[in-house]
Amino acid sequence: MSNSKRKSVASGIILMLIGLLFLAMQIVPALRLWAEGSFTWPMSIIIVAFGLLVIGALTGTADMLVPACIVGGIGGILYLQNAGVLTWESWAYLWTVLPGFAGVGVFLAGLVKWSKKEIVDGIQTILVSGVLLLVFGSLMGDMFGRFPLRDYLPILLIALGLFLFARAVFEKRR
Repeated sequence: MSNSKRKSVASGIILMLIGLLFLAMQIVPALRLWAEGSFTWPMSIIIVAFGLLVIGALTGTADMLVPACIVGGIGGILYLQNAGVLTWESWAYLWTVLPGFAGVGVFLAGLVKWSKKEIVDGIQTILVSGVLLLVFGSLMGDMFGRFPLRDYLPILLIALGLFLFARAVFEKRR
């Protein structure tokens, strides 16, 4: 089956599934009431991410995991903010997890394609995003109440810089 034909089939299946969902909500009143009560606007973003995931799976495109993870991660953050678990001001430091979401997508795509380079790149991106979250989370807001590493942050940054410097200088050339 050609690539364009696969995309058309995938798009048709997705549209039919969405139509079946809307039809079920019209036929079953309890389903409509449940959706109106528990469905919030960030859930639509998570559904878009799931749609990207389904499109990628049906077309055999593992790289669709990257935008699916980014969109799903943003939807998850917005859902937690809308529910009151996170404050809206948390965007001052939560933007640092966006590269991490991309890293998760690259990591998962690497696993699907069994590409060692993509797996390593994904892990490195996730780690960098985690470090950025710790740095900006401790500087811009109290991520976990009183951030326990705030006093040790300069030492951690120096240690990380020394590690990266030493790895670059002493790495064996291939």
